[in-house]
Amino acid sequence: MDAISTSALLIVLLVLILFSAYFSGSETAMMTLNRYRLRHLASNGHKGAIRALKLLERPDRLIGLILIGNNLVNILASAIATIIGMRLWGDLGVAIATGVLTLVVLVFAEVTPKTIAALNPERIAFPSSILLRWLLILLAPFVKGVNLITSGFLRLMGIKTVNSSDALSQEELRTVVHEAGALIPQRHQEMLLSILDLEKVTVEDIMVPRSDIYGINVNDEFKVINRQVIQSPHTRVLVYRDTVDDAVGFIHLRDALRLQSKEQFSKSSLLRAVKELYFVPEGTPLNVQLANFQQNKERIGLVVDEYGDIQGLVTLEDILEEIVGDFTTSMLTTPSEDIKVQQDGSYLVDASITIRDLNKEMKWNFPTDGPKTLNGLILEYLEEIPSANTSLRLAGYPLEIIDVAENMIKTVRIIPLHYHPPRA
Repeated sequence: MDAISTSALLIVLLVLILFSAYFSGSETAMMTLNRYRLRHLASNGHKGAIRALKLLERPDRLIGLILIGNNLVNILASAIATIIGMRLWGDLGVAIATGVLTLVVLVFAEVTPKTIAALNPERIAFPSSILLRWLLILLAPFVKGVNLITSGFLRLMGIKTVNSSDALSQEELRTVVHEAGALIPQRHQEMLLSILDLEKVTVEDIMVPRSDIYGINVNDEFKVINRQVIQSPHTRVLVYRDTVDDAVGFIHLRDALRLQSKEQFSKSSLLRAVKELYFVPEGTPLNVQLANFQQNKERIGLVVDEYGDIQGLVTLEDILEEIVGDFTTSMLTTPSEDIKVQQDGSYLVDASITIRDLNKEMKWNFPTDGPKTLNGLILEYLEEIPSANTSLRLAGYPLEIIDVAENMIKTVRIIPLHYHPPRA
């Protein structure tokens, strides 16, 4: 290189540093791209996104290409810097050139371009993908050879190369929804998270217990049946004989009222108008049951245990309310009606309320992996039916049992954790 002037070598060195910065920035930009946004842009015909997505289909080749290019220009830059240093300062120039080049490469060819690329990945990756695509074609044999040697070396070390997946787990997707911030309205975030939770919730958690099922006993007097039809708060009502265990079917009140308007309403016409029963096994996750309702064209079903005994009733509206919140008349009173705030800051709670509804309404943390109702939770904890005025602490919350009847706890007074009694 004696024939090449020092100024020419400096220009070549500058060009090599620029190439090093290009490869460093391209690597960070390509690896920082949001893969889901990239696929969205590619599906809309964005040419830069299509090129980048094509390159990222084989990230091993892309990284190999960038590292080959980066190392090649850095090594060449080091050799030229050494020559320039020796020309200017003799043997001491080697040390000077090494120190100066290290600082220059670190600042201008590594940290700065990588920082810019990390902050603006699309602006860097999409244009650079043009040159990277052609370099990959040009250097394909060399890149494949290097990757082949690398893969063989990894196999000798007992490391298997596995293609990584961009698929998100449920918890990762939950984090994405949480971090969406203003991009997704709060209400929509809650709905998306509720959909993710459907598989964790079973029909037992939201069903109407059999003791609370509103139904028509066909063995009652006809005037009682007629009044039940007129006053029913629900559009579909269970029809049974004496007990819920002897259920006949569901009657749509539209059909019953039509019979009444035609003066053809009787017990026999009521029985003829009932729809066939639809049964749901207890323990069925809500996402599965939602699909079953859709597949079977049903909207309401009776929940049965492993012995076939009826445990409760679940409707399509109950599942939808788990996603969007209460929007219709429920078969069970809403939590807000079961919880009454007292002047001293405590709450009187109907013990038949479900633990999930209580936690959701009050932002409390009673355990949900056992009994489904507050009554059941207290009974399991005490292992006996308590008397009124019994006090206890459950899950950190002070409780006082106010009313007990028919072997069930009816009303409970709950003191919140951050309760401060009023001053006298």
